[in-house]
Amino acid sequence: MDLRKQLLAEHSRANCDKIVRWVGGEQDRFDALFDIFCCNEYRLAQRAAWPVSYAVEAHPALIKKQFKRLVENMEKAGVHVAVKRNSVRVLQDIAIPKNYQGRVMNACFAFIADPAEAAAVKAFAIRVLENLADQYPDIIPELTTTLEESYANETPAFRSRANAFFKKMAKRKAQQKDK
Repeated sequence: MDLRKQLLAEHSRANCDKIVRWVGGEQDRFDALFDIFCCNEYRLAQRAAWPVSYAVEAHPALIKKQFKRLVENMEKAGVHVAVKRNSVRVLQDIAIPKNYQGRVMNACFAFIADPAEAAAVKAFAIRVLENLADQYPDIIPELTTTLEESYANETPAFRSRANAFFKKMAKRKAQQKDK
């Protein structure tokens, strides 16, 4: 498959699925897709974002080799919102290597605090931080405060994800109280 040509052919779920099927569990094919995802060609990076996230969802081990680049790309200024959104989307469902957890937390807090950031990026960032809070309960007060301060001015997607976090924290607190 000429991957670049296929990505530019159309931006659709059907094309995304076709690319994900082509990648399968093949690391070299995923690496080729990931190279495009990290490239400076705006439209190509945008088009590669969706298949990258679905390929990792189907085969989580594929991202291990590319994890450093995933984090670096997510931190980079000026990347297409689809690249940021799908980078954070990938992070919400995988184990984040310990040596990247601090950088991921910093990036996610920055996304949530940025009033100009896309709602989906923020919603996925909340989920990533919620997952990391299991290992780092010290971030819970900061995350709670950040979400509460932004809540009134945010989108329904943000509020829904924040509410899920608040409910989980309330349940955790109740369980600790019962002990």
